[in-house]
Amino acid sequence: MKEHDDVYKWLSLFVVLIGTFMSVLSSSLINLALPKMMSVFGVTLSDITWVVTAYTLSMGAVVPLTGFLSDTIGLKKLYILALTLFTLGSALSGMAWSNSAMIMFRVVQAIGGGLMSPVGMSIVYAIFPLEERGKALGIWGVAAMAAPALGPTLGGYILSNLDWRLLFYINVPIGIFGIFFAVMLLKETNKKPYEGNFDILGLLTSVVGIVCTLYVIGKWSSINWKEIHYPILLTVGIFSLILFVINELTHPNPLLDLRVLKIYDYSLSQIISCVTVMALMGGSYILPLYLQNVKGYTAMQSGITMLPSAIAAAITMPISGAIFDRLGAKIVTIPGLLILVWGSYELSFLSMDTSRAMIMIVSFIRGIGLGLAMMPISAVGMNAVPLHLTGKASALTNTLRNIFSSISVTIVATMMTTKMSDNFSRLAEEVTLSNQAVTGTIKQMQGIYTASGMTSSEAQASALSAIAGILQKQAYLDAVNYTIAFTAVAVLVAIVLVFMMKAPNQKEIYKC
Repeated sequence: MKEHDDVYKWLSLFVVLIGTFMSVLSSSLINLALPKMMSVFGVTLSDITWVVTAYTLSMGAVVPLTGFLSDTIGLKKLYILALTLFTLGSALSGMAWSNSAMIMFRVVQAIGGGLMSPVGMSIVYAIFPLEERGKALGIWGVAAMAAPALGPTLGGYILSNLDWRLLFYINVPIGIFGIFFAVMLLKETNKKPYEGNFDILGLLTSVVGIVCTLYVIGKWSSINWKEIHYPILLTVGIFSLILFVINELTHPNPLLDLRVLKIYDYSLSQIISCVTVMALMGGSYILPLYLQNVKGYTAMQSGITMLPSAIAAAITMPISGAIFDRLGAKIVTIPGLLILVWGSYELSFLSMDTSRAMIMIVSFIRGIGLGLAMMPISAVGMNAVPLHLTGKASALTNTLRNIFSSISVTIVATMMTTKMSDNFSRLAEEVTLSNQAVTGTIKQMQGIYTASGMTSSEAQASALSAIAGILQKQAYLDAVNYTIAFTAVAVLVAIVLVFMMKAPNQKEIYKC
C-alpha cells in the first residue's frame, strides 16, 4: 500500500510539473514574437504590448479566486479546468487573425495559467507528508526556474527556423497530454459545500485593485503624469486594495484569508521571498539587457548564455529540498543566499570586454545559490500553515509574488533609466572641445571617415555621433552594474531576515 502511495505521489507531481512548466515557459516565449506579430497584424508597438499586458493583468486578477475554487470544486477539477483553459487559449492564440483576437485569446490562456501555479502548489501540499514536502517542492520548482531560461533559446530557434505560431501551438499537445494524465492519475481532495456566502466584494475590489495597480506599475518608467488617466487609475487601484484588505479581515469567508499573515514564519517567508525577487531581477531582467544592448547578442545567444544558471538551479533545487526535509531551512538557505550575494557582486563589475565564459561561470554558481535558497524560504512558510488553509495561503503567496514581481521590474527599470541618464550627463561634461584628448580623437575619426569618401562636415558629424554612442553605451553599462549591485544588497537584507525565522527545523509546525 505504501509503495502504491509513493508511486501516486510522484506521478501526481509529474502531472503538476507539466502545467507549471507550460505556464512559465509561455510567459518568456511571447516577448520574442512581438516584432513579428506587429508586422503580421499591422499594428503599432503600443497596440502589440497589450498582448503581454492583458496576459499579466488577467493572471494577477484570477489568482485570488483559487482558494475559494479549490475548496468548492476540489483541486483535481480546478487543475484540469486550468490546464484545459490554458491549452484552449494557446490553440486559439495560434489561430489569431488580428491583434484584438490575440489579446482576447491570451486572456483565456492567462486565466488557466494564473490558476495553475497556486493550484499546483496546493496539490503538492495535499499529497506529500511534511517530511517529504521540501524534496517535492524542490522538484516542482525546477519547472519554474528552468522555463524562463529555456524560453529565449527555444523561442529564438522557432522564430529563426519555423513558424512563429508554433510558440503557441507547442503548448497544445503537451496540454492534452497533461489533461489526460490529470484525469487518470490525480485524486480528488476534500471539498466544502457552498453555503451562498461568496465574497463578491472581495472579488470586485481585488480585480479592480490588482488590474489598475499592476497596469500603472507596469508602465511606471515611461508614464507621462500629465495624462490624467494614470493618476486616476492608480488612485482607484490603491483605494480598491484598501477596501479589499478591510473586507477580507471582516468577511466570515474571505476570498483571500489575510489572517494567515498572523502566522509569524509564513509572514516572514513572504517578506523574504519578495526581497529575494529583487535578486532574481539581476539574472532574469538586467543580465539579458546587458547581453543584448551592450554585447550585441541575439535573444537566442542570450538564452544560451543564461542557460547554465537554469541548469544549476534545476540540479540544486531538489538537493536543497532533501536537505531542508532533514535539517531545516536556515542550514541550506543562508549558504545559498551567500552564494547569491557573491554572484551578484561579481556581475556588478561587467565591462564591454567581459568574456562570455566568465558570465556563464558566474551565472552557473549564482544559479546554485538560487536553487539552494528559493524553495526552503517558501516551504518553511507554507509548512507553518495548517493543512485546511493551504489553498488560501497558496493563493495569497502567488498574489503577493505577482504584485511584487511587477513592482521589482519597475524599481529595477526606473533605477537603470535614472542612473543611465545621470551617468551620460556626467560623462558628457568631460567630453568637450577644450579637452585635447577629445579633439585628438575626433580628428583621428574624421580622418578615417574622410578616407572612406565622406565630406569634411559629414565626417565631423559621424565622429561626434560615434563618440555620443560610446558614451551612451558606457552610461548604460555603468547603470547595469549599479543596479546589479543593488540586487546584491537586497539579498543581504534577506539573509538578516532568515536569521529571524523561528522554526529551527522542519518538524516544528505552527497551529492557528
